Amino acid sequence: MDAPRWLAGREERAWRGYRRMRRLLDLELARELMQDAGLSEPDYDVLSDLSETPDQRLRLSELADRMLWSRSRLSHHLTRMQQRGLVTREECTSDGRGSVIALTPAGRQAIEAAAPGHVAAVRRHLIDLLTPEEVEALGALTHRVVDHLTGADRPRSTPGTAGSGA
Repeated sequence: MDAPRWLAGREERAWRGYRRMRRLLDLELARELMQDAGLSEPDYDVLSDLSETPDQRLRLSELADRMLWSRSRLSHHLTRMQQRGLVTREECTSDGRGSVIALTPAGRQAIEAAAPGHVAAVRRHLIDLLTPEEVEALGALTHRVVDHLTGADRPRSTPGTAGSGA
């Protein structure tokens, strides 16, 4: 086994700062979202994902993938959202085993009411603290890490070419 490559002072400071910032930012945004709109972060994520689709519907499996949740965990959460009238669950016409989650008028109203305050909080606690260059750098580095973690940065093999792309 190779010896660990410990983080140098500057690297460790950046890593610890990122972790603390992420926890504090997530906590504050969640607190304000609940206080101002009565929504949890997962509620907001479900409602915003549904509201951004053309027919305001998504398969449960696709929504779970987007949220990085298990289908079971999401299903339990959606049951609570259904009880509050924010979403409905429909049978999938193309696949009898799956279900489709649809935004209700109350869910649409909830996300439309919550979004302005949530965006203001994101601005107040992150975006407005950065210079335009820092915003650009933040976007570049977050997309680079996301691409790495999702495999989007790995070369894909195409039919007729050798190799698996891994």
